[in-house]
Amino acid sequence: MQSSTIHLGDGLPDYARENILRVASKYFGRLNTASAHFSKEGITYRCSVNIQMGGLPMKSADGRDKDIYLAFNAALEKVAKQLRRTKRELREDKGERVDKDTLLRERINPAPDSDEDLLYAEGTGSEDERGSL
Repeated sequence: MQSSTIHLGDGLPDYARENILRVASKYFGRLNTASAHFSKEGITYRCSVNIQMGGLPMKSADGRDKDIYLAFNAALEKVAKQLRRTKRELREDKGERVDKDTLLRERINPAPDSDEDLLYAEGTGSEDERGSL
């Protein structure tokens, strides 16, 4: 936690550290680096939060508000949103169970167990032929 123009006090760095660790553990759990930089622009505060998790690229966001804590929360929520989207993308890239997913999506019955059932299911065999086999 750093600031070039603002005295952060004791509470803000601890608050920022706790919340960054909470977000990091929620999404990937392996925090490499994190930083928060605070500055004052007129009557508003600006906070930049940077988080780097595991092998992922750096996630960065800015927040602005009249309250320094709200500026930090806004920036952290934006970074959390980026991490959430990245996690969702990684999870959706996993291999799918084609047999189960296809059946559920297309609402077709599972494949019959034997050739006799297959002929009957396709409509090529009649009920009489099935009974005689």
